[in-house]
Amino acid sequence: MSLLGISQFSISRRSACRTIQRALTKSTSQPQRQIHIATSRSVSLIPSREIINALSIARVAYQHSPSASTNSFTKFCNKQLPATTIRHLHASQHVRNSASTTIPPSPHPPRSKSERRIRRLRNLLFLLTLLSILYYTYSPFRHAVIAVVRCSRLMKAVTLDILDYKQVFAAEARLGEPGRELTEEERQIRRKARKDCHTRSAKRLLEALKKNSGIYVKLGQHVAAVQVLPKEWTSTMTPLQDQCFPTSIEDINKMLKEDLNGTIDDLFDDFNEIPIGVASLAQVHKAKDKKTGKEIAVKLQHYDLKEFIKVDMITVNFAINFVKYIFPDFEFSWLGEEMNHMLPLELDFTNEALNSKRCKDEFKHLKGKTSLYLPEVLWAENRIMVMEFIKGARVDDLVYLKNHGIDRNQVSQELSRIFSQMVYLNGNFHADPHHGNLLIRPKAKNSTSPFNFDVCLLDHGQYFDIPDDLRVNYAHFWLSLIKKSSPKTTEERRYYAKLVGNIDADMYPYLESAITGQINMADETNDPRYGSTARPTSLLELGSSSMDDDQVGKLRSAMMEQDDLIVSIFELLRRVPKRLLMILKLSDLQRSLDQSLATTHGQNRIFVIVARYCSKAVWQSEVKSIRETIYKSGLSFSILRQFIRSIWDYTYWNTTLGLVEYGMDVRARWVKIKLYLHGLGKGGLKEAEDEAAGLRTKREVHKTPLGLS
Repeated sequence: MSLLGISQFSISRRSACRTIQRALTKSTSQPQRQIHIATSRSVSLIPSREIINALSIARVAYQHSPSASTNSFTKFCNKQLPATTIRHLHASQHVRNSASTTIPPSPHPPRSKSERRIRRLRNLLFLLTLLSILYYTYSPFRHAVIAVVRCSRLMKAVTLDILDYKQVFAAEARLGEPGRELTEEERQIRRKARKDCHTRSAKRLLEALKKNSGIYVKLGQHVAAVQVLPKEWTSTMTPLQDQCFPTSIEDINKMLKEDLNGTIDDLFDDFNEIPIGVASLAQVHKAKDKKTGKEIAVKLQHYDLKEFIKVDMITVNFAINFVKYIFPDFEFSWLGEEMNHMLPLELDFTNEALNSKRCKDEFKHLKGKTSLYLPEVLWAENRIMVMEFIKGARVDDLVYLKNHGIDRNQVSQELSRIFSQMVYLNGNFHADPHHGNLLIRPKAKNSTSPFNFDVCLLDHGQYFDIPDDLRVNYAHFWLSLIKKSSPKTTEERRYYAKLVGNIDADMYPYLESAITGQINMADETNDPRYGSTARPTSLLELGSSSMDDDQVGKLRSAMMEQDDLIVSIFELLRRVPKRLLMILKLSDLQRSLDQSLATTHGQNRIFVIVARYCSKAVWQSEVKSIRETIYKSGLSFSILRQFIRSIWDYTYWNTTLGLVEYGMDVRARWVKIKLYLHGLGKGGLKEAEDEAAGLRTKREVHKTPLGLS
């Protein structure tokens, strides 16, 4: 064993070799520990690699000559073992015995501080260069990095929101004194704290969704569409409808090359590089077909969605489950389930083409009776779809309607008929019909519309089938809401609410408010007055002059301030079937469209239209049931009586609601005449025309991209 610098230590070369030899001759499975014991050292003071080196060479020497003297063993070790091995043995043995003992100087001079800093910087630059190369050349690594960044951004916002709500709820618990109700001042404090918390949290999450883009924007759009959530959340998320960034032409060419082995120039002529609409999942460009020269609309999926869709879906689901774990009462699982089911379908444009064809087939029998028009799909691939280009405007563009002589009341009524036909009769409906997916145009030459306009429905990526039992029971429920309140009607409403939404009596008022968008109606279970306003007793009384928009807003705000209301809303969202949530979303759209069109017939006009389709759905279901019963059991007196009752109910509803519609339309025309006369006296002919067209009416305008998801 080589002992360079051994003269500085009291242990001799012979003693060190004896120590190793004694450890090897003892029968033990841990010779390393025997060396430590023999040299009176703690296990942690001798580097393991030195012990292994010493043992390996010493074992060879001992096996070579087990009876050799210590001197011979020492000579062999001196030739084989490195000097650092025995130096470590000596230094660790005597460090506690001699404070003045110093370790022999290293053969390499120590580095200066600047040299160490340069070396660390060099290593850092090398590491960053390596990571950059991996990021741009190895896609799994790039996906992992981006997933961490996007997930961190979202989870930061979610975590801060959770902490914010925790603090607000804790502060609410300290308000007032135990055993007494809050004073009006304390209620005002709680009300303001909640509204501020809703606003802060919604804005925080909005920024994260905008930065992440893609499906995160789609997620925010879904939140904005759920009108039973606090207004601070829905209004904050609304700007996501037009907060989308277009894909570059370079990336579009890459996608076309990957999917079709071509470029823009190979497939289209006069391709407009500026998209006419951009949304969270896709964008639309105007072009001309290379073969026919016909104007077409080219829908292109955002290029990076395919790369990050799986990672983003995992991140969103993790965030939803995280919120559920912290706040079990605030359940967003319905949102995750909808996204997991619908998003893969929306990202496949061939599925959208099939939905469009199915919808067109389901409206074929209404030729000459509906203004609905669906653009022709020329061809579709997974990420690219080419369809007929429609020249028109958004359905709520009142200037366009006025210039083309289109009656906005008729447009609103047609929209209600189209969606009611889908939901209550076809059982298959468009699940994302926001304002940007509806175009209006003057009646085309080949159109069969009974009016002077066509309603063009775009973006068929989201469609839902409704089970027959849910469809018919919901129709029954809607008809019960049309009836005036009475003990029998109340019982009927709650019965069908249980069937369609698994809703008990305690949750029923929230379901009713979600459907109507206003306070629940009067019955024997509640106070017939709400504040200074009388509760309506049926849907026909909603939207009348007894309650203006300001009053409705105040009443809804007061409802949102009730104790445990937020928890009840989330419980409602958890209980009801997901198809029913989509129907509620569609109902809210119909009310919103009616308001943005500044109609003069009142919002209960669309309720009457829905009721007529509900009565027809119930009639068709009963006729089908009677036919099946006759086929199985034959004709009987009870079946005949059931058939007569069904005919009577359908005739009653159809006739009564038809008369109500006629009266509402007469009233709407009279309101238009009064607006015209008011404008005429105010500013002449042009002012009269503008006021009659609704251009002077205060209304809410929804900004959404055309024809996109």
